[in-house]
Amino acid sequence: MSLVLFLHGEHFTGMGGPFLERLGAGRDLHAPLYPGYDGTPPDPDFRSVDDLAYRYLDLLEELDERDAILVGASLGGWVALEMAVRDRSRIGRMALLAPVGVKLSGREERDFADLVFMPEAEAARALFHDPARWAPDHAVLDEAAVETVALERQWAAWYGWKPYMHNPLLAKWLHRAAVPTLLLWGESDGFAAPDYGRRLADRLPDARFETVAAAGHYPHIERAEATADAILAFVESK
Repeated sequence: MSLVLFLHGEHFTGMGGPFLERLGAGRDLHAPLYPGYDGTPPDPDFRSVDDLAYRYLDLLEELDERDAILVGASLGGWVALEMAVRDRSRIGRMALLAPVGVKLSGREERDFADLVFMPEAEAARALFHDPARWAPDHAVLDEAAVETVALERQWAAWYGWKPYMHNPLLAKWLHRAAVPTLLLWGESDGFAAPDYGRRLADRLPDARFETVAAAGHYPHIERAEATADAILAFVESK
């Protein structure tokens, strides 16, 4: 099977272990952390999703991969789309989990909930189908875990603050992302609503849209097994 490159989301990077174990079983799985998320601040000139896209296109070239499977969650889905519109020659398929990055609505409308200004409990409800089970309780986290949460928020802002979680130019280039694509969405996503995903699927040349029950914005966390199985079924289909 082709190399699988997992591009993580903006938050909760440490909660995807069960999903990655199932997705990567018997496969050549690469799941790098972005600069900043890996504990190494990026060079000041390396500060955009564009930079991430070129970094991972370089990786596919270095590995001489010709038919990679890109799996991207939220911010990672945005990175995957930016890669595909630039150079799809080394990409076989994409499975994107509630990707952000594309502005589809009007100037005064929001495609993505503004988590920064939401109370913590409201943000948790936007992100998770079952926040009582999945949203971290910051009051009981140890110092290292709190620092990790803070750093993830810092680097999410670094890559996606202005404009908020999108590239204004990406929508017009989506026709270049002409690879078979699965858009997988949690039915309870309150950050990027499933309707946004359906509209995004309509804008891509070869995409299909599916939902995951009892999941919010991060289906690979709340429904790890079902999400991995849906991706593998798509990847292995003809």
